[in-house]
Amino acid sequence: HSIAHRLLRTHWQDARLPQHFQIIDSDDQLRLIKRLLKDYSIDDERFPPRQVQGFISGCKEEGLRPHQVNVNGDAYLAQMVELYERYQFTCERGGLVDFGELLLRSLELLRDNPPLLNHYRERFGHVLVDEFQDTNTLQYAWLKLLTGQQTPMTAVGDDDQSIYGWRGAKVENIRRFEEEFPNTHTVRLEQNYRSTSAILEAANTLISHNSERLGKNLWTDGAEGEPISVYAGFNDLEEARYIVDTIKEKVNEGFNRRDVAILYRSNAQSRLLEETLIRQGMPYRIYGGHRFYERLEIKNALAYLRLLLNRDDDASLERVINVPTRGIGTRTVEIVRHHAREQSVSLWQALHDAIQDGTLKGRAGNAVQAFTNLIEQLDNDTSGLPLHEIIDHVTARTGLIEHHQSERGEKGQARVENLEELVNAARAFTHGDAFETPEAGEGMAALEAFLSEAALNAGDHEAEEFEDSVQLMTLHSAKGLEFPVVFIAGVEEGLFPHKMSVEEPGRLEEERRLCYVGVTRAMQKLYL
Repeated sequence: HSIAHRLLRTHWQDARLPQHFQIIDSDDQLRLIKRLLKDYSIDDERFPPRQVQGFISGCKEEGLRPHQVNVNGDAYLAQMVELYERYQFTCERGGLVDFGELLLRSLELLRDNPPLLNHYRERFGHVLVDEFQDTNTLQYAWLKLLTGQQTPMTAVGDDDQSIYGWRGAKVENIRRFEEEFPNTHTVRLEQNYRSTSAILEAANTLISHNSERLGKNLWTDGAEGEPISVYAGFNDLEEARYIVDTIKEKVNEGFNRRDVAILYRSNAQSRLLEETLIRQGMPYRIYGGHRFYERLEIKNALAYLRLLLNRDDDASLERVINVPTRGIGTRTVEIVRHHAREQSVSLWQALHDAIQDGTLKGRAGNAVQAFTNLIEQLDNDTSGLPLHEIIDHVTARTGLIEHHQSERGEKGQARVENLEELVNAARAFTHGDAFETPEAGEGMAALEAFLSEAALNAGDHEAEEFEDSVQLMTLHSAKGLEFPVVFIAGVEEGLFPHKMSVEEPGRLEEERRLCYVGVTRAMQKLYL
C-alpha cells in the first residue's frame, strides 16, 4: 500500500486523482456506505453496511471495477454492483481513496501508461517481496506487471503458513510462482533453529496431509526434546484448570510465566481461560486483542442487560440506542441529551418526554418509540427466565447476533461466537459449575449478580506490559512469535478445525496450516 500511495502522489494527474486526495480507512469507508444507503433509501437490513463494504473490498482485491462484475441476472448482486458504483462515484467526487483503491488505481496507472511502466521497471533493478504467501490476486498482478519478464524478483514465503484466505490471500500465488516466472531458482530453508526434533517431526507429519504443497521437511541438529503431551478434558472447564495447573508446575520448574503461551482458534475460548487464571492469581496478557469482557460485542450485550435492570443507566442507553443501526442519529441523541440536562431527568425519561411532547416526530420519533418498545418488550418476555435464557433472548431480539452474522469473514463469526460464549458464561454462573460459584438464583437477581461479576472480571486483572505474565492469543496472532512452552487449547472438531471449515477441503487445509503455525511456535514443550 505504501509504494502504491507514493506512485499515486507522484503521478496524481495520470492517475486521474486530485493532487491532495485523502486516504480513508476501514471505519471511514463504513460510515460512507451507511450514508449512501440512507441517502438512497436502501434497506440496510437487506444490504447490511459491512456486507456491502466486504463486497466492494473483495471486488477491488480481485481487480474488478463495477462494470467488470458478472451479475448473471442476479438481482441482489446487481444491486450490490450499483452500490459499488455509487460508492466509487462518491469517493471520486470527494477525492477519497480507500486501501483497495490504492493498489487497483496504481495497477491501472502503470498498465495504461507504458512509458511510465518502463521507467519504473528500469528504476527498480530488483524486487524483494516478503510473506509472499499472503499476497492477494491484485497484489500478485501488480508485482507481475511491475517486474515483467526482465526485472529479477525474490519472493520469500512459506506456503505452509498461508493462513489468511479469509482476508483474500491466495496460497496459489506462491505455488504457481515457478511456472509464471521462468528460470526461477528455489531455495528451501529447512533447517530450524527454534524447535526440538520432537516438535518438528509432529509439524512435518501434520502438514504432509495437505495436497499441492511446494514441499519441505523441517529439521534441526538440536535435541530430540520432550514428547508432545496430549490431554483430553471432560469439558472446557476441566481443560482450563489443567492448563493453569500445568503452568504452575512449569513455573516451579524454573520457567518464567512469560515463557508460556496459550493459543486458541476462536477469541471466544479465552473467556474461561481468563477466569481460571484470575481465580488462580496468575497474571496474563491478551496479545493482539481485548480481554473477553472488553470486546465490543460483549460490552454492547452487557449494556442492553444493564438497561433491563435499570432504565436510568444513561451510559448503557447511550451505548446501545443505535446498535445495531436503527435510524437514531447523533442529532436525535443530542436533542434527548439536552432535554435530560434541562429537566434533570434520565435519558430514558427524556426519550418518553420527547415522544409525548412532539419534540421528536417522523422517522426519528418512530425509531425512538420502537427502541423504547423493544426494551419494555424484552423486560416482559424475559421475566422469570433462567439467566442464560435472558441473555440468549436479548442478544437475538436486539439484532446483535444477526448484525454480526452479516459481517464479512471471520471477524463477524468471532463476534457471534463471543456472544454465544456469554450465554455459556451465564449458564455456568447460575449452575455453580464454574469455580464452585454459589447458586445465584434466577431472573433479575441472577442478572444483577452476573453483571457485577462481569464488571469485576473486566477490571484491572491484565498484567502490565513488562510484568512476568502468561501470554494468551489466537493462533492467527501467534504467527511470527515463539515461546518455550505452548498450549493449544480446544483441539477438537468444530472448534479446531473450525466448524465452518470441516466440510470444505480447501478451508480444512488452511485449518491444518494454522495448526502447523501453532505447533511450530513451541521451542521446548508443546501441549495439545
